[in-house]
Amino acid sequence: MARFWRRHRDRLTPTLFILPGVLLFGVVIVASSTQSLWVSLHDWDGMGPMTWIGLDNYRELFADPQFFVSLKNNVIWLLVFMLAPPLGLAIALLLNQQIAGMRIAKSLFFIPLVLAPVAVGVVFTWVYTPTLGLLPILFQAVGATAPALLSDENFVTFAVVFAALWPQVSFCMVLYLAGLNNLSEDLIGAGRVDGATGWRLLRHIVLPQLTQVSFIAIAVTAIGALRSFDMVSVMTQGGPFGSSEVLAYQMYEQSIFSYRFGYGAAIASVLLAIMLVFIAWYVSRVLRAERTA
Repeated sequence: MARFWRRHRDRLTPTLFILPGVLLFGVVIVASSTQSLWVSLHDWDGMGPMTWIGLDNYRELFADPQFFVSLKNNVIWLLVFMLAPPLGLAIALLLNQQIAGMRIAKSLFFIPLVLAPVAVGVVFTWVYTPTLGLLPILFQAVGATAPALLSDENFVTFAVVFAALWPQVSFCMVLYLAGLNNLSEDLIGAGRVDGATGWRLLRHIVLPQLTQVSFIAIAVTAIGALRSFDMVSVMTQGGPFGSSEVLAYQMYEQSIFSYRFGYGAAIASVLLAIMLVFIAWYVSRVLRAERTA
């Protein structure tokens, strides 16, 4: 046994470190996703026996107008959330300067990240309140009337997603601050010797070294947008009239309140498929870019 270990130590050591994570991923992600796919093929109230109905849940889902409203809102979440990485990078570049008082500024920008999403939702609900909120006060200061954002079908989704964007920008900022602290000073010095300053230095020297950080920031931001739930639940409960529902909240509503776990599992399966398509596309782009480089 000792001889076998010495002979294959280079392969066995990393395998033993990776194995717990692989097992956890298999049980929590793969097994639960497979179970959800199986449930989506049944009519089930969550307590009694399951009745096989095949693809009927999916046929009903794609004929449901509310599904397309939720899907459209998820697309809005995704597009608006893509502002988080560049905004986080811009703030990180600002806070990375050696200026007095920057530690206090970093702490202030870091605060949204440590707040619970429920707390952020409650705070922004107060901000948007038509009578006593901060937004109406700002509008009154310029002699205008603030719209009731959370009651307007056309603006409610944007109101919620911009509230959720606040902590997401802080998350990306922290990622980029860590990346900026690990930049190669030799490459930056060589670039300055060659005359690279300002935008040229950022584009050709700094950003290429932040590729891995950008990959994590964009991937996590996209997944966060697609699985958005808590802010919708706290601020609007999907209203008014389902206009702010997203797929995750529709899944929750159908499963918990309507006792339609099969239908809710079908929504979850569609959401998982969308995530997998995005992740596969994005990873392929990143790998192609690395091979080209």
